[in-house]
Amino acid sequence: MTTIKQTILGSAAALMAIGGAQAADLPVKAKAVEYVKVCSLYGAGFYYIPGTDTCIKIGGAIRIDTTFNGGPYDAPYWQGGAGGNNLWTKDYYLTRERINLTTDTRTSTEYGTVRTYANFQLDFTQNRDSIAGGFTEVDLAFIQFAGFTFGKAVSQFDPQWALTKPYISSGFLAGSNNTTGLPQIAYTAEFGNGFSASISLENASPYRNAGLYNTANFIVAPGAGQFGNQNYGTVSNTFLGNSYGGNHIPDIVGNVRLDQKWGSLHFGAAMHTITPGFYGANNATGHADDSYGFAVTGAVEFKNLPTGAGDSLKLEASYGKGATKYVFGGGTLDTQGGGRFAKFEGDTVGFGYLLDGVFAPNGQIQQAETWQVSAFYEHYWNTDWRTSLFGNYSHISYGDGGNALLAAAFSPAGGRLGTSTAAAPTGINAGSISGTTNNFDFAIAQIGTRTAWTPVKNLTLSAEFTFTRLDQNLGGTYTGNVTGRPANQAYEIRDQNLYNGSVQILRSF
Repeated sequence: MTTIKQTILGSAAALMAIGGAQAADLPVKAKAVEYVKVCSLYGAGFYYIPGTDTCIKIGGAIRIDTTFNGGPYDAPYWQGGAGGNNLWTKDYYLTRERINLTTDTRTSTEYGTVRTYANFQLDFTQNRDSIAGGFTEVDLAFIQFAGFTFGKAVSQFDPQWALTKPYISSGFLAGSNNTTGLPQIAYTAEFGNGFSASISLENASPYRNAGLYNTANFIVAPGAGQFGNQNYGTVSNTFLGNSYGGNHIPDIVGNVRLDQKWGSLHFGAAMHTITPGFYGANNATGHADDSYGFAVTGAVEFKNLPTGAGDSLKLEASYGKGATKYVFGGGTLDTQGGGRFAKFEGDTVGFGYLLDGVFAPNGQIQQAETWQVSAFYEHYWNTDWRTSLFGNYSHISYGDGGNALLAAAFSPAGGRLGTSTAAAPTGINAGSISGTTNNFDFAIAQIGTRTAWTPVKNLTLSAEFTFTRLDQNLGGTYTGNVTGRPANQAYEIRDQNLYNGSVQILRSF
């Protein structure tokens, strides 16, 4: 009996051991794979980040540009160097290649959508970068939450369509043109039916500080080396003669907007602080008082015009006092401030300065006044072909007080038109004006056209032509040392015409 019992128990134990071993060999149930899912909440191209309720869209573009008879960004040769001085050694064409990458994330919360956005570029430009060099630029980087915007975004002064103007060139003057964004803290309130309003604190440098001239100092002369520059992404407001102090308070900017199916309306305003440097070399010499400028703008957009589906018309007008770059010459064209315009043609020259104001020792700032009007019309011939026509007129004046200060500084007795060298970093005389009207008002008039072909989706080939006229009020004679030309040559001051064009291939994704 005992033997039988032991046999039965042993057999049972063996069966349990065999069963346990077989169970251990069975495959464990795999965890479900989290596939990427389409997010339809925010439009095409968004996907849920696996394991989260956040949607993301990754995009970008590759852009190939060639400019003819102009500088970077399809800008006319009006800012000195070999091009503005009209030398044999100037480039007849210039190429630029750009990779653009963007990320856009959005998450729904009880406070509304939390959004982050970043846009950066990898750039290579002929004669600026080494053979395999280039640089990275951060155009936009911001967070939006509960109506607030924090970071580098398009200025609240600009209309909604600031990034969709139908041209290639950043050298076309069209208001503030801040396509690469300004650091800001902004709040936007939505009132329904397309109405909204925003208020923001924005960093004025470098886009908004046009430059401030102390007539006791040298200011860079026409044709004296690089009269203007486009060293985008480098230090700002460093030109010879700039007397801007620090940024004491941010610019205060606001707008009211209306967005409808037919188009949009936009009204913006800004207060700009002009903080001067010292009258002399240090604090002991004293300084002028802070001066407060302002700018206002109005813009309208009409969509789907009777001329054709997709056609649009955009109009904008701006006025400023002591806030020049809100109105005239803002954007990537003049990243180091000062807005020096100069064009030589034979024995003639046209030149002028874009400054927020001018002052003399022991005096106060004389603010400049600016205004501009611009228009953009785009017509779709069919779904593949479209042509745009655009124009702008921008004007600056310094008033009787400012003109008198500039005339005294630029006369032979004043001798304040200069150039900077390693031996004389604060400047040495390079020229003077004589027999003039002492009126430093000037204007830039431009008209251009672009035709674009989109043979397949997200691939666009376009060509553009721009005519520019630099309209002088100064007259008289400029005598100076112009780089690449005979020393102390005399030039008649008069209006100048400029022509430039570009072609572009753009593949977006």
